[in-house]
Amino acid sequence: MLTKKKKQEEERIMIIGIIGAMEEEVSMLIDEMTKKEELKIAGMVFYKGTLRKKKAVVVQSGIGKVNMAVCTQILIDRFDVSHLINTGVAGGLYKDIEVGDIVISSDALQHDMDATGFGYEPGIIPRMEVSVFEADQEMIKTAKEVCSEVNPDIQCFTGRVVSGDQFISDNDKKHELIERFHGYCAEMEGAAMAQAAYLNQIPFLIVRAISDKADQEAIGNYEEFEKMAILHIVRLVLGILDKE
Repeated sequence: MLTKKKKQEEERIMIIGIIGAMEEEVSMLIDEMTKKEELKIAGMVFYKGTLRKKKAVVVQSGIGKVNMAVCTQILIDRFDVSHLINTGVAGGLYKDIEVGDIVISSDALQHDMDATGFGYEPGIIPRMEVSVFEADQEMIKTAKEVCSEVNPDIQCFTGRVVSGDQFISDNDKKHELIERFHGYCAEMEGAAMAQAAYLNQIPFLIVRAISDKADQEAIGNYEEFEKMAILHIVRLVLGILDKE
């Protein structure tokens, strides 16, 4: 399932780094951990232990791309994680997605990256070869298989995660993210983890449960459906870890 692609990585110990922006997104995973110890770094509490017989570090990053980028680099530098999973909720963009459904990342980009004044297209990071960061194919495959097993009552999509330091609750902005970036869901952290993972050559996956439809009703729907969405995503993450 999470085996290494390169021969030189085969002897490396598998340690899964799992990041959620909010306490609600990681608390159930932390409760499931055994042999855990807490380490506080940069204002974040990292829980290192065993989760479903896998070595894991679970952490609440805080909201936004900067928090996520800092958190990801700490996981890589201090905990030597071999794989990264970002879990949480998001606003649905793709027309067939319903509240409670899950999006597994095919790739991720930052929709609020804007250097158009220098001639770059929206979303392009200046002076970087890559601005769209591809998730690990093996992790995608496993997540798709697991989601149908543990969440048979909902739909599971594979598509682009678009991230920005904005809560999307406007139809015009929603349509822009669909038409310009081909996003399946919108949230505030995933692409920052993806970029840090890319720079460090760490395989990653973003899994997001839909809590709202990123429109004028998003705030009310988010508050109502957040708990249901988180239950779906926790089942998925634990199911992924159960795979050999």
